[in-house]
Amino acid sequence: MNSTAGKAELVIKNAKELLTCKDDSPDLIGLVNDGWVAVSGGLITEVGAKKDIEPMISAETEVIDASGKVVAPGFVDSHTHVVFGGSRVGEYFAKIEKLSQEEIKRRGIETGILTTLTPTRGLPVEGLYDQTAARVRDMIVSGTTTLESKSGYGLDHDTELKQLEVNELLAQRLPINIASTFLGAHGWPHDSAKEAYMDFLIREMIPLVGNSKLAKFCDAWCDEGHYTAEDCRVILEAGIAAGMRPKLHSEGYSYIGGAEVAAELHAASADHLNYAPRHSLRKLAEAGVIGTPLPGIDFAVGHPLPFELAPMIEEGLEVAIATNCCPGCWCTSMPFIIILACRRHGFSAERAIRAATIAGAKALDLAGEVGSIEPGKRADIQIWNLEQHEDVAYHYMTNPVGVVIKDGAVVVRDSRILI
Repeated sequence: MNSTAGKAELVIKNAKELLTCKDDSPDLIGLVNDGWVAVSGGLITEVGAKKDIEPMISAETEVIDASGKVVAPGFVDSHTHVVFGGSRVGEYFAKIEKLSQEEIKRRGIETGILTTLTPTRGLPVEGLYDQTAARVRDMIVSGTTTLESKSGYGLDHDTELKQLEVNELLAQRLPINIASTFLGAHGWPHDSAKEAYMDFLIREMIPLVGNSKLAKFCDAWCDEGHYTAEDCRVILEAGIAAGMRPKLHSEGYSYIGGAEVAAELHAASADHLNYAPRHSLRKLAEAGVIGTPLPGIDFAVGHPLPFELAPMIEEGLEVAIATNCCPGCWCTSMPFIIILACRRHGFSAERAIRAATIAGAKALDLAGEVGSIEPGKRADIQIWNLEQHEDVAYHYMTNPVGVVIKDGAVVVRDSRILI
């Protein structure tokens, strides 16, 4: 225990289960029975038992009784495309019904990423913020306190910057951390050849975004029919030169060597990985890259090859999970992603919780600040209306999260956001 002198501003007491999710926890979640937590100045100051923390309570201390409940770190949702306009519900049901391309065309249903460009381009900043903030509020109520958010639905100067500006507004106006990612290489416009757009991206867009300081990461989509592994290397190296750390959409629908590029460039994460062979997973692990498979998109699209967890773990890869909230996977709930990870991909409850907290923080270079309940870290904490941690994957309930604390302040109570 790291004792800190002084009185606490907030204390959580009597947690039936306290999940510290410390990185080196042998049980993956750092389980403490009858755990207590003290908070001051927005930071966790003490984690321990009643005898350690009760003396820190004063008349001014806010005390939350977590008797019979589970206390966990706020979720870290490390892969989303949450800033977008419009909807692709027609495409979603066309795929469920397995409509032919002829029938899709006859019904006038537009499909694919580029169909999101027009509604996203057409919204002013505040309009795009309003649509996005509704989704982000749902995320907060579901326990998410840190969120990665990508651009990529503009593929032009104005809209890409507009999406990144919305990220800034989200962080300013809502109780959530935003890690911003530039995904100009999400595709290329209908009216441009890939080579011409890549030249524009590397010569103009990436330096512009780098100078703006609006993005921490640079991402690209590496897959057949999208960007090749060599394309992605060039794009991500330009991003590095502009001050952005690489991330990569890799091996989602084919294997073309993207994981090797992510490993060589020491990317923060390589995401999807459905088709990644063992030798690629091993290279990622050796390079310290976090693997981020996405249970939500595999479920939403009825993926022909759902990702397999066992090879990732056997090759030593640290695994995070995330919602991938986007028009093709309209999911804002990390508890639902945990359910999918366990039921459809063989995660234990402990591994899924770790993947949704400290591993997600690692995928965003934020493990020193969030993702676990330890002295010195941000007091980003959630309380589940559950008696044991396994129930987060076993109880198919609407939302198990009763309380969310962000930077030491209660921002969700009784499953309702207070801002």
